[in-house]
Amino acid sequence: MKKQDLSTFKLPDNPGVYFFHDKDGNILYIGKATSLKDRVKSYFNPDVIKTRGLRIVSMITIASKITYQETDSVLEALLLESKLIKKHTPPYNAKEKDNKSFSCVVITKEDFPRVLVMRIRDFEKTFSKKDALAIYGPFPSVSQLREAMKIIRKMFPYRDRCLPAQTGEVNQNKKCFNAQIGLCPGVCVGDITKIEYKKHINNIRKLFDGKKTEIKKSLEKDMKDYAKKHLFEKAAKTRNIIFALDHIKDMSLIKADEILSFKNIDFRIEAYDVAHISGTSRVGVMVVLEGKEKAKNEYRKFKLEEKVNDDYEGLRQILLRRFSHKEWRIPDLIVLDGGTAHRQIGEKVMASLGLLIPCVSVVKNEKHKPKDILGDKVHVDYHKKEILLANSEAHRFAITYHKTLRNKLV
Repeated sequence: MKKQDLSTFKLPDNPGVYFFHDKDGNILYIGKATSLKDRVKSYFNPDVIKTRGLRIVSMITIASKITYQETDSVLEALLLESKLIKKHTPPYNAKEKDNKSFSCVVITKEDFPRVLVMRIRDFEKTFSKKDALAIYGPFPSVSQLREAMKIIRKMFPYRDRCLPAQTGEVNQNKKCFNAQIGLCPGVCVGDITKIEYKKHINNIRKLFDGKKTEIKKSLEKDMKDYAKKHLFEKAAKTRNIIFALDHIKDMSLIKADEILSFKNIDFRIEAYDVAHISGTSRVGVMVVLEGKEKAKNEYRKFKLEEKVNDDYEGLRQILLRRFSHKEWRIPDLIVLDGGTAHRQIGEKVMASLGLLIPCVSVVKNEKHKPKDILGDKVHVDYHKKEILLANSEAHRFAITYHKTLRNKLV
């Protein structure tokens, strides 16, 4: 079947979330957009490799289909994107899944829960999961997330720092600063009951879960109940929240709407090598470069079967064992030591695992110095320096590990 020309795909000029799929329908990447039309069109600009990097070029090459889901606002697109990435874990969103420098929203498990924006690594240091009522994220841009929470907090005020009136020893007779400006419902001075505050928290959670319609129905019911009880001030406040939900002012998010997904700083290269002497003390290694830097904490060692004196089989074993670890981030490029046959082994293993990861191989001369790099020209030209560094580091690491094992046998 002829591949669809994705560059001519028609999308609406509205906020939403878009999906790139491979030929089998699997989701490769999920992104958000202020304008679906403009954002997706930007992927097919002539200078895309300069503006987005090599990773986007690889993804577009693989992609066969684009789909999308419109939202009423940029805020909802941002929340929906994070939720769907967590659900589907697309390979080209891998860093959103596991990068602990990204941010999350934590709702604490307390009588009056706090709503906190924090780095994932800071959350893991400060809380255990049992302390959290809900955790949302990861979000790549903390500035976008903070802008989003400002919008949400105006509709559903919450506490983040102040102490509840019945347990706190400060601010007993004075509202905290956020309560004074309408961003905290007065938890610190007892202006809101647990039941009322719980409604705020539930609405925040529903908004993160994409249940805006459910929120509106609940608010409309509350507004009618308040009116029947002649609580007209509360009814008016609830009406204003419904209006705000229908007319979310997210210009600040539009300004902060950045392309973060394919920065070269996140490009991950994995290089592999095998070392042995006549089939004894056979070992394999994996080294990692992320953003052109050695990620030594990601290096891995593999003991290989002594009975198989075959470098091709050794390479195949290493790759199969490495990619059995679903918790490890998927690389953007694989570097192998050897010629065409080694690269073909790598490509066959990737194909057998259903992974679309480009492979290159570094050919050596008789003095074991690099003389050529085999593989897609785009990858070779764009990352030549990093490919050679990764290959050299893999060779050094393999020899060191091999010598360590061999010395233990002496």
